[in-house]
Amino acid sequence: MGSGPSPFALHPAARRGGDAKGRGIPPCCLPPVSRMLPTGGAARGGEASVAQFLPPASRTAGGPVSLVPESCGLCPRACGANRAAGERGACGADGDLVVARAALHFWEEPPISGSAGSGTVFFAHCPLHCLYCQNAPLAQGRAGRPVSVERLAAMCLELAGQGALNVNFVTPTHYAPQVRAAVALARQAGLRVPVVWNTGGYETPEAVRANAGVVDVYLTDFKYADAGLAARYSQAPDYAQVALAALDAMVGQVGVPAFDEVDGQPRMVRGVVVRHLVLPGALEDSKRVVRLVHGRFGDKVRLSLMNQYTPVLSAAAQAGDAWAQGVLRRCPELARTVPDGEYEELLDFADELGVQDYFWQEGGAAEESFIPPFDLTGV
Repeated sequence: MGSGPSPFALHPAARRGGDAKGRGIPPCCLPPVSRMLPTGGAARGGEASVAQFLPPASRTAGGPVSLVPESCGLCPRACGANRAAGERGACGADGDLVVARAALHFWEEPPISGSAGSGTVFFAHCPLHCLYCQNAPLAQGRAGRPVSVERLAAMCLELAGQGALNVNFVTPTHYAPQVRAAVALARQAGLRVPVVWNTGGYETPEAVRANAGVVDVYLTDFKYADAGLAARYSQAPDYAQVALAALDAMVGQVGVPAFDEVDGQPRMVRGVVVRHLVLPGALEDSKRVVRLVHGRFGDKVRLSLMNQYTPVLSAAAQAGDAWAQGVLRRCPELARTVPDGEYEELLDFADELGVQDYFWQEGGAAEESFIPPFDLTGV
């Protein structure tokens, strides 16, 4: 994995020479300096307690604190698995905290990665198991190794020591109590960078509220507006309503985007970025997502419209993977990339809708080179 520039840009009008194909839309800007506030959680002082970030039901009178659920309800699937006893949940995780990579990552949105990089920690397993997942080996639990909460806290400090703009937990929902405990330990030891919760958006409001005082920035997906697509690709027909309720809770918790400055570049220290990956043949659903999110939240969130769908299933199928071959028989559209014209049409739609501050991706984003190796670096 290289350390090249982020594929994202911020100014929608600039991609068309400044006038958005003659519609006169002005370039969008970062908030004025008066709105660039320092982070809340990242700069807090005082002692932190591991137990304070755990739900009351996980504490025992005079006994050890339990970080692993006996009847799991950490994600909306609420599978009830006794993960503390080693049973695997709908996400695939059991009682172990499994990490596959902890390293600087340079391909997030500019105020997340900057030029220094985002301190990403990639967790194994996932509540959604999207058929087209770009990180399938990770989501399916074929990468990573178990670590302790203390080791995870040390990773956070190591990443900050490498100059990371933040600590960025990727798909942490099913490990939320352990992650919160690790952040508490790391802050006790001096962690001062913002904490980013990088999620597929399939969260309960209760799970989001449990992150109060821990998470500074939410980097969340909004994958689908259509229940049929959500069922077809993620077996989650309730995705849109669940993600919308979670997004309400996120915005209510961390507020509007706020920034400070590191080495002359803006860094997001509080707020919500809502990502949407354009899927093959799903342009109309993408427009529904943009309309839904912008109509409900306006400039309280930053939209990020992504054109980096990579047909990883095709390569797997060609290599003889029977599961990938079966998926492509059912969903042949997942074998192709998104045409540039479709993506450009979505950006035009966002402009016409009046979305101003949003991120978009320049050409060449749909490449496997943007998928990091899950090779235990930093673990």
